[in-house]
This record gives sequence, structure tokens and C-alpha cells, in this order.
Amino acid sequence: MISVAKVQRRNAWRYYVRGVAFGDGRRPARQALKDAQEMAGLPPGVWMGRGLSALGLTAGEAVTQRQMELVYGQGRHPDADRMERELLDDGADAETARLATVLGQPAEEIEKRKLTPLFAVDFVFRAQASLIVLWALGDDHTRWVIERAHERAIDTVLRWLEDEVAETRWSSGRKRAKAPALVASRWRHFDNRDGFPLLHDHVLILNRVQRPDGTWGALDTRRLYQNVVAAGTLYTLAMTTQVCEELGLATVPREVTPGLRPVMEIAGVDQDLIDWSATRREQIDAALEGITDTYVAKHGRLPGERGRHGLGWWAAQETRREKKTPKPLEQLRAWWRTSAILRFGQKMVDGLLERCRAAGKAIRARVSPQVDAVLAAVDVAAIVFTVRRTFARRHVLAEARRHLLETLRGREFTRGLDDYIADRALARHSRQLTVPQPGRPMPAPDQVTYTADFAWPHRWWIAGTGGKPPRESSGYERARVASLALQNAIRDARIARSAPDGAPAATASAAPHAVDHPDRDAAHTPAQQAAAVQAHQQAAMPEQLEGRTTDPETWIRTPENLDRFAAWKRAADARRRAVADHLQQTGQPASDAVGPADQQQHHTPQPDPGRGAAPGQ
Repeated sequence: MISVAKVQRRNAWRYYVRGVAFGDGRRPARQALKDAQEMAGLPPGVWMGRGLSALGLTAGEAVTQRQMELVYGQGRHPDADRMERELLDDGADAETARLATVLGQPAEEIEKRKLTPLFAVDFVFRAQASLIVLWALGDDHTRWVIERAHERAIDTVLRWLEDEVAETRWSSGRKRAKAPALVASRWRHFDNRDGFPLLHDHVLILNRVQRPDGTWGALDTRRLYQNVVAAGTLYTLAMTTQVCEELGLATVPREVTPGLRPVMEIAGVDQDLIDWSATRREQIDAALEGITDTYVAKHGRLPGERGRHGLGWWAAQETRREKKTPKPLEQLRAWWRTSAILRFGQKMVDGLLERCRAAGKAIRARVSPQVDAVLAAVDVAAIVFTVRRTFARRHVLAEARRHLLETLRGREFTRGLDDYIADRALARHSRQLTVPQPGRPMPAPDQVTYTADFAWPHRWWIAGTGGKPPRESSGYERARVASLALQNAIRDARIARSAPDGAPAATASAAPHAVDHPDRDAAHTPAQQAAAVQAHQQAAMPEQLEGRTTDPETWIRTPENLDRFAAWKRAADARRRAVADHLQQTGQPASDAVGPADQQQHHTPQPDPGRGAAPGQ
């Protein structure tokens, strides 16, 4: 999970220098940062990013207090003091010497336009609750594996931002360029404000990058904010996969809020242990109940999904405690272990890792590392369309990563498979809405919008349990229904097309499809592969298929509905073929026969040379 905050001029950067750099504590005003960190047993912040060489810094080098003040408080070079002295010695005046050390536009010029200078963006990386419990109560080896996976996942996200997302723009946005070299600093924290375990890192990404001509300019921070969800799913997928592979673990879905997407937690970590560590969640939930009652009394209705997020942030702010005095990790671990033993017993705490390994072994025995790329693309496209109606590639990519996390249960996968599934979902099951305008350049690929032609699932009401009132189905539940119905229709069509007349479905030869896993048996027939994939997906998510609104028995899974889904798909394919034939014959868009919204510009996904062949090729 990733959350984002701004580091701005005046007071915001002081909060980071005095608090965030000191383990979210309150550092005495006159005590040096390095001395305070050593006395509290806290690790120093470190520099990271490809752009460090332009500033004379090295990755892994400790961040000093003066560097923080210069970079995040004034937008200047981290070695500005030395540079300014040298310029003054050469005869430059004080103002000229100071401006020569500024990275990009000076803050004073920005403030003259009545704007607040933004010096950095704070990305906070936090693992799932079950991984934090394992890190807090596990042995030294377990803690080391989790911390290393956490750091590598952060590096993976930063590299992805540099390669795919980061851009700089100038001339009021008329000019822009890729920014593959970011400057960032990372600060490690061990606990929350209640003193309970919460492994998380603050990564401060500098809002200054070098342009192609060597000058410094601001990042296009709007792109960073747009891709936060995709970055968060990449972090969770990378970290969870590495921990599960190294420790022999697996994941299971845990429903936090009824109707919303489950969280993939480590199998074997009891809910009681998660509740023990998540003290902030209990406080927020208690405050949220009262805030929601006030909202209902004022508006006469329950808040929607976006409203619930806003009320949750409000509840978090109201229950936020004052800063604490940081403590060394060893002291914290001893206190966490004692607290857990007093509450749950030593047997439960000592046997935590073995229970997780036993649960992981059972799941790994029934879930093989394979992904049906055809059905994955359908699942991703159907869910994104049902939840959003219109979407961009970043939404599809984030959903593809969630699909891998939910389906593989922590198993390793081929690098680049998330991009392959996203590209296939866009090319095969989506329709481009963005139409090129005469005289204007085509928007960047990640700014192009899409929609789909899937049937829109109707809303339904779900009976309440435990004395709770009935509730309306959520967007995610309706998306799961649409996706699973489409996947079953495709499976049925495969078998029906390939089965000889009068042959039973069990012996039918399924149509070829892309299945990606490193140890697949080449001797398997297509029918055996299709059966294995179907059994794998049923085994991978049993909790989502049993006793929930996505259970096949509660879908209203009638032949009429399946025919309706198939008719929508056939009509979309017919429109796609008509547009392609007309363009091939005339070279002009079929404006008379097909509306602008039906015009498509899809590109066949090509394998990335740095990632190997695409799955199924």
C-alpha cells in the first residue's frame, strides 16, 4: 500500500526535518539530527534514485540535516553551502551566488504568483498487516527476509516510476520530456504512534529533475498522483511474492469491509494477531461510525464509495495521537513479543512461522504457478469497466497486478506478465474513446481513455447478517459477477467449439490459449491444460467462490444472461471487424457506418526485448 503527501515550503518541510526524519517522533529543536537518531537507535535516511550522480551524491549515502534543509526546504543543491562560498570567493555578489545553487525556478518567483512551492512528494510504503505481524514476532532471519523484500519492492517501484511515469514539463505544459532519473531519500520507521509494529518507509521524491538540456525543472506531479494505485499494486505484488517464495508461504483473501475488494494476507496469521497489531484501525472504525451517523443525519442517505474514503480520512485525522519518543528496534521487538505472549500465549507466538509454512504448503500443493492469459485479460477488462466505465491503461495495469496477486497466491511469475495481460485486455476487450483532433498531437499512451462493450450488471440487494441491515451490492461485487460470467461463457465456448459431434465435454479438445508457468508439462493436451487452469483458478480463490455474493448459485446465472453476455461480445467483435475492413479498403474512418466512439486504434502487444518473449509465444 502507498499513501502520498506533499512536502511544501514554510512549515511542511520542517515537519519532515523534525519529525519524519526522527522516526515520527518529536526531536528537540536544538539537538542535531544525527545525534538524536543515534541516541534513539534509529537508522539515518539514505539517498536513492538515478538522478543522484547529477548532484554529486551516491545511492545509500546518509542524508544529513543540512542537506534536508537545503533540498526539501529551499529547493537548492545539497552542497549549496560550498558552491556558494566558491562563487563569493570568485567575486560574485551574494544574490547571484545563491541563485546559482537553486534547482529550477526559485521559490520566491513561485510565491510571487501566489502559489505555494512544492519541493517533494512523500510516498509512504506500508506492507500488509499479516507481513508486519510476521516481521514483528518472527526470528532474525524472518525479519531480515521481510525487510529485504520491502526494500527491493521500493526499488522496483522507483525504477518503474523512472522508466514509465516520470516526466518534466515547461512552457505551460507545451513542452515535456521523460525524466528517467529521479532524486529521492528513504526514511525507515518501525511503529505507529501507539508504539505497535508498523514497518513503513517514507520516500521523499524531489520535485526537481534534469531536462534534456541539463537545466533543472519541476516534475509533472499530476502523473505521479495518477499512477499511485498502479505503483501500490506493484509494491504489494513484488514484496509479497519475494517473501512467500523465500519462506515457503502463501496468501489468502481477507475481507476487511463487506462488499469491497479483499486484502491478500499471509495464510496462517490469525485475525486476532492482525487486530492486535492494527490498533489504529480499531480507533478509526470507532470514530468512523459516529462520523457516518452525522453524515446520514445531514444528507439523509449513506455515503457512496468516494464519500466513505473521505470520511475515513477524517476519522483518521481525528484519532491521530501526538508524536511519541522513538525507541530502538530491539527494545520495541522485546515489548511486542511480551505483549503478544501475554495476550495469546507463548505457544501461539513461537509457532507462528511454522503455522504459516504449513498453511502455505497446503495452498501451494493445490495452486500451481500458472496463469491463463486469455481469461486473465477478460477478468481485468470486465472488472475495470464495471467499476469505472471509462478507464486508462494505468487502471488496467493495476487490476492486472491484483489479478496475479489473487490468483497465484504468492507464487513467482514471469517478469512482464502484468504488462502483457494489460495490453491484451486493451487490445481484445476494450474500445478506444480518445479520437485524434486535427492539428493536435495524439495524447500520450497513458492518457488515452477506453471503454468496453460488456453487459452492465444490474444492482441487487444483499441480506444482512449478524443483525445488520440489508445493503446494496458494491461496484466490486458487480464487477466480479460480470467477470466470472464472461469467463465461464468463454470456457463453455472453447469446449463446445472443439468437441466432436456427440463427444462428451470432458474429452473435448479445448482451443489453444496462453498459459504461462515455468514448469508446465509439454505433454499435456490442450484439453488437459484447460482443465488444469480451470481447477487452478477454482482452487486459487475458494474463499471468493463460497458463501459470498459471487457464488455461482447467487449470480442469477441463467441461460438468458449468458446469452446476453455472448451477444454483446459478438456485436463488439462485429463492429471491430467492420471498422478494420473499412480502414483497410479506403484508408478513411467509417464515419457514416460507425460513430466516433467506435473508432479504434489498437496495437498488437509486442514483447519487451528486456523481458523475454511474451507468454504463450
